[in-house]
Amino acid sequence: MTNAKRLRSRRLRYSVAIATAAALTGSLTSAVRASPQQAASFDLDHGNAVTQVVYPEFNSVSRQTNTGSSPMNRDETVLLEVPWFDAIAPYHPTAVGIFSDLGRRPSSEHTTRNKNIAVIYAAFTSLNNLYPEHKAKWRQMMVAAGLDPDDTKEDPTTPSGIGVLAAKNAFAARKNDGTNRDGSAGGRTYNRQPYADYTGYRPVNTAHQLRNPSRWQPNMFEKSGVFTVQNFATPHFGRVQPFTFDSPTQFKVSPPWKSNHRNHTAYKRQADEVLRASANLDDHRKMTAELFNNNVETFGPVGAVPVIVGGDYNTEETVVFAAVRDIAFFDLSIATWHFKRKYDSVRPFSAIRYLYGKNKVTAWGGPGEGIVNDLRGNEWRSYLDAWPADHPIKPSDHPEYPSAEAAECLAYAQLTPRVTGTDKATIFHAVPKGSSRIEPGVTPAQDMTLRWSSWSEFAKDCGESRLWGGQNFRASIEAASQYAPQIGDLAYEYVQRKVNGG
Repeated sequence: MTNAKRLRSRRLRYSVAIATAAALTGSLTSAVRASPQQAASFDLDHGNAVTQVVYPEFNSVSRQTNTGSSPMNRDETVLLEVPWFDAIAPYHPTAVGIFSDLGRRPSSEHTTRNKNIAVIYAAFTSLNNLYPEHKAKWRQMMVAAGLDPDDTKEDPTTPSGIGVLAAKNAFAARKNDGTNRDGSAGGRTYNRQPYADYTGYRPVNTAHQLRNPSRWQPNMFEKSGVFTVQNFATPHFGRVQPFTFDSPTQFKVSPPWKSNHRNHTAYKRQADEVLRASANLDDHRKMTAELFNNNVETFGPVGAVPVIVGGDYNTEETVVFAAVRDIAFFDLSIATWHFKRKYDSVRPFSAIRYLYGKNKVTAWGGPGEGIVNDLRGNEWRSYLDAWPADHPIKPSDHPEYPSAEAAECLAYAQLTPRVTGTDKATIFHAVPKGSSRIEPGVTPAQDMTLRWSSWSEFAKDCGESRLWGGQNFRASIEAASQYAPQIGDLAYEYVQRKVNGG
């Protein structure tokens, strides 16, 4: 694990292309079919186990299961990636584990090979626990790296055993942390419901009746003629045990007073701003909104941003960066969900339908319809609410305030320069013609590239995209700045203390 001073001294040449993760996966396609007798495709002595072994194999599974910036996704990522820190801590002069202390190995064992082996075994153990239905894939991953998938001994003197212990200790340490990941909360013994609410949350409004225009209303979506009503996803997550702070109540986030329908002028003004954004959608704004609506693919374990941020990082440095990012996002989810439940605030679709009813508005008219001026208010739909029904990411199934996506981008923009030493970056995302998930074959009309020159600029557009996509009011985007950067700093400082033995 490299200390903060050394990491800051490295000025990386950023070239961030979101499609790069897929290219990495393709490079290992033949390797995962190798038999134990064939030569391993991964160089344990010089390679990077995270970017060359784990991420490529996890890529296809994650794209099938990820649910955006939801707390469930952040919980699974923490249990997959943060144990890697504990797995390589014994091979560092000062570092101590985050979940458990596995001791210190002799300096003669502090090799890239041992670190890579420990990380791969930790990943293998976690993946089998998180996604047991893909055990064959995880075995192929081990074989491709030249490792024995049947070596599951918990031995604190070997890199394989250290990796196994690091993962198992992480699951043990987080067993009763309030997530309800095993579905047993409330005394359930049978028919458990993982991540189900155990606090008794009930929405004030129904999908069919807006009793209180200030409060969250579940939306309704259709798939193949079947209509589904939303539930607030994990309303209990604000009670989960954080890593870097004691309670989310220590952060101060202003109430969403503009979303109080009794403040009619402000209420209408912020709804009208969303309508104007809808009426001014162009290909650039549409594709930016789609990109940031899927933060797991942008920032998560298979996203190209973390891969390329550490483009010339070794395994150790990549693991440190992943730990900072994952802990920040996990703790951020706790704080964000605390405030989402506390304020239980109305989303734009409810406010616009309430304000305009049968009156006509000018806005985006739906996939392929362009901008229309005869849309009734009660028929208005945000751009991102048209996200494909068969995609794992669902339209926002939780109250509006504060914006979860804006918060993640702000936290990421805060922690990344602390690791790398600079806010400057050359970030680009290539968007092929017609590649939109919402308007496939239509948007964008031509090949295009989204570009940013700094992390702060990247985060700003991320926040704006929530307005363009019709998911958040501006006040919700701005509210994220009241706590998200603080949590980015806390995560960085927490991990650095662990690096330095604290």
